[in-house]
Amino acid sequence: MPFTKPGSHFFLLAALGLSFFACSTPDKKTENTPAVSATPVVTAGAKTEQAPAPSTQTAAPTDTEPATAATILARPQVPILCYHQIREWNSHDGKVGKDYIVKPHEFRAQMKMLADSGYHTILPDQLQDYLTKGTPLPSKPIMLTFDDTKLDQYTVAKPELDKYGFKGVFFIMTVSIGRPNYMTKEQIKELSDAGHVIGSHTYDHHNVKKYEGKDWITQIEKPTKQLEAITGKPIKYFAYPFGLWRPEAIPELKKRGFDAAYILATKRDPQDPLFTIRRIIASGYWSTKGLHNSIVNSF
Repeated sequence: MPFTKPGSHFFLLAALGLSFFACSTPDKKTENTPAVSATPVVTAGAKTEQAPAPSTQTAAPTDTEPATAATILARPQVPILCYHQIREWNSHDGKVGKDYIVKPHEFRAQMKMLADSGYHTILPDQLQDYLTKGTPLPSKPIMLTFDDTKLDQYTVAKPELDKYGFKGVFFIMTVSIGRPNYMTKEQIKELSDAGHVIGSHTYDHHNVKKYEGKDWITQIEKPTKQLEAITGKPIKYFAYPFGLWRPEAIPELKKRGFDAAYILATKRDPQDPLFTIRRIIASGYWSTKGLHNSIVNSF
């Protein structure tokens, strides 16, 4: 998908619109699995797929064998939110576009709600250790992710994260780096240096389902190397544009050094759940209460 002029309504719909149909609706679970409660290891209300709750011990990890896909799927899921733009709506924003635009005062209220409710942000390495080794997590863990490199993620979201000691994951689309209303290399590095995680989100948001031949290099390999040069750190995590993936993408990601990949609210792959980790879009239409209900009901 060619890159469209930043800030245009068309770009918002083209770059983000498809994921609207993949995200979960408020107050409904997306998988038919029971809720599981556990002590500090996982959040209350988290749900599992096809297996009982894990041990509630909070000591060192007890898993000694490599985790199977079934073991990973059995662990209660950690809530993961996906944000795009954090700004006021304007007259050019359509009905679908507004789903991806959280107003600044709503974002601030959401971060306060998470802090007041006792949530603790975690980062992908922690989630990876929990899923593969059973390593305990803080009480009420949650992951905050931000897609597409928008400048307001740095100017509006970062100060709120700092206020509560939260850390986030920023999935960067490299074509837009340094363009108007997008983050610069220096801002991306500052996020990384401050303890946030930088992940790969392709060159220009091209649908992974359509990749052929050199697309794997253009859309994944080169952008990832660019981000590694900016941050000085390995880039180990990937988010699929629109949340859309296909099984053929997983070996391509693995051979390029990725440890995991993130989708949206569809079901995880039974063979490679680490490369189909679920998130839900934080909708611009949701109240703070609606967001909380979606966190509880979607994971």
